[in-house]
Amino acid sequence: MSDSLDHTLKSVFGYGSFRPPQREVIQRVVAGEDVFLVMPTGGGKSLCYQIPALHREGVAIVVSPLISLMKDQVDGLVDAGVRAACYNSSLTAEESRAVSRQLAQGELDLLYVAPERLLLPDFLERLGGLKLALFAIDEAHCISQWGHDFRPDYVKLGRLRELFPSVPIVAMTATADPETRRDIIRQLGIERATLFVAGFDRPNITYAVIPKQKPVNQLLSFLKGRGDESGIVYALSRKRVEQVTERLQQAGFDAAAYHAGLPDRERSRVQDAFRRDDLRVVVATVAFGMGIDKPNVRFVVHYDLPKSVESYYQETGRAGRDGLPSQALMLFGMGDVMTARSLIENSDNAERVRIELQKLNAMVSYAEALTCRRRALLAYFGEQRDDDCGNCDICNDPPARFDATEAAQKALSCVYRVGERFGSRHVIDVLRGARGQRILELGHDRLSTYGIGAALSTAQWDNIMRQLIHLGYLGQDFSRFGALALTSAARPVLTGETRVILGEPRDLARTEEKLSRRATAVDGAHGPLFKALKALRKELADDAGVPPFVVFSDATLLEMARSMPSDEGQLLLVSGVGTQKLRRYGARFLELIVAHCGAADTGGEPDDLPQALQGQSETLRQTYRLYRQGHGLPQLASMRGLKETTVAAHLEELSDAGAEIDLRRFVSPEKQSLIEARLEQVGPFSLSLLKEGLPDDIGYTELRLMRGAWKRER
Repeated sequence: MSDSLDHTLKSVFGYGSFRPPQREVIQRVVAGEDVFLVMPTGGGKSLCYQIPALHREGVAIVVSPLISLMKDQVDGLVDAGVRAACYNSSLTAEESRAVSRQLAQGELDLLYVAPERLLLPDFLERLGGLKLALFAIDEAHCISQWGHDFRPDYVKLGRLRELFPSVPIVAMTATADPETRRDIIRQLGIERATLFVAGFDRPNITYAVIPKQKPVNQLLSFLKGRGDESGIVYALSRKRVEQVTERLQQAGFDAAAYHAGLPDRERSRVQDAFRRDDLRVVVATVAFGMGIDKPNVRFVVHYDLPKSVESYYQETGRAGRDGLPSQALMLFGMGDVMTARSLIENSDNAERVRIELQKLNAMVSYAEALTCRRRALLAYFGEQRDDDCGNCDICNDPPARFDATEAAQKALSCVYRVGERFGSRHVIDVLRGARGQRILELGHDRLSTYGIGAALSTAQWDNIMRQLIHLGYLGQDFSRFGALALTSAARPVLTGETRVILGEPRDLARTEEKLSRRATAVDGAHGPLFKALKALRKELADDAGVPPFVVFSDATLLEMARSMPSDEGQLLLVSGVGTQKLRRYGARFLELIVAHCGAADTGGEPDDLPQALQGQSETLRQTYRLYRQGHGLPQLASMRGLKETTVAAHLEELSDAGAEIDLRRFVSPEKQSLIEARLEQVGPFSLSLLKEGLPDDIGYTELRLMRGAWKRER
């Protein structure tokens, strides 16, 4: 089975290898088992049901909550040659009948259905007369009231196990804490499902949190450094969305608003424009994004505080689904905390209030943290990391530390003197000696702490207060408008027994300057070709009426720009290029790449190369020059920005052309013997045939290298 799965992965989807734990998940589903998969956005969840659908008899029913997400998935599958369709309220009567005919006649491999449509009695009756390959339930957290996006329609999906007990169910989500996972498993009736929890880390995303001061200006500063990249800005309310959108448009940014209060037609227009790369920035409430399958979202900004770490993780996860460098920025202010707290406490469900307040407190702790963001984020989901990530604001711009003991004593004393009845803003005004009417009416200008903090600015006191709360010296009562009170940890500070070390605040300009150096996915040498490839992709996508990412992802175009394939064989080695897409688009992209290489002619000195290589493509010649410098295979791949299997293919082709290359040096003696014995049996013609019967730890990279050596020596 393993080889046939590999063949489907490459020929249909264009990928050369599975990511953990895709292969094991797929094998279990193909075997008819239930699976519950927790995998981060962009981790490849879709393949875990799409490939089994092509290896099991019958049609796979995919439950998806949003119409736009279905359409993107179906467009991509059809473009890759898969028989797929969607069945939802967006179809005309004639289109619905056509899909029904395809379903009845066994002409579909996958059918995407909204939960409310799936559960209609007549549709369930129709399914009962069909051979079903599997049920795939995407965004499975929607079934749980403890999830961050509960949807009542999802609760009824538990009927599927009752009605179709022998059909495997694959439940998938990007975010679910242990309590939510247990609830999902119970409600779907899949207690015997194998649970797979993939790593939560998204190493290509740079996380940053900055204090919210002048948020519109901070946002504008951030966007000005993003070039023509596209992204999402999340805001808490419809009013805020409209205000921010207007300011961005006034500043010349191509931005549009998206929220539930807009007409359906306008929301569809905005969503389609964004998917098709015709709109750069969407300012939205959290209603936007769940149905977006756009891999090249380069940044996500939280203008307001998310309600939970789960929401934050999923929303930031909409950036960089293609694996290229992307940014996640949050503007954090305590006012947002008070607003979120008051909204939560309006509920009559005491248990729900308790859980949501816990989640909000965890979100605040993350925002306030002065340690590696990625470590804090992974720790929340129970995943430990031993080292700092080097790719967040804390790692890239560590906060300077200072002894804040004296300032902390002043702040704590002032909180006590005002009777532990006032919030941070009032306490700071007293400390700085403000002459506001409220202070004078209360007589707080006569307190011993009045004016003792005048040497520090309001912003400095804000920073100190936030950290005293985060470190547990002060408690905050949101039922009394954020009133501050001393905790038991405050006494040792007041008596001088405990020193308080805090972090200096960091501003956006300095943080952004450091982050921007890490954000660029394309270096100068490959930039022009990458831009030209994107333009061609947009032209082809517009002609076909599909989003550009359906043609090829940014990551695939970038690999083309770096490897500069000159024929179909080399193009097929690029990740994301399958046989169907090669037939459909290969000639146009190769024509562009060859023309670009001819115009740019970035080659080295001809005299540096053997005569046999003078006619080879520039990408092969670049690999050869680096090989002659003595680099190992991992170093060669890293320097070229290519995968090791691609570099191995280059080396094999160079050897075939007559270059003096020691291909054996990259393969251990033990593996050399095994591969040579297999070559003697089956010959060098088919790598997949060559791989049969060899240990799993021998990959296609070693096979290519040894095949090249074997041919040369004969």
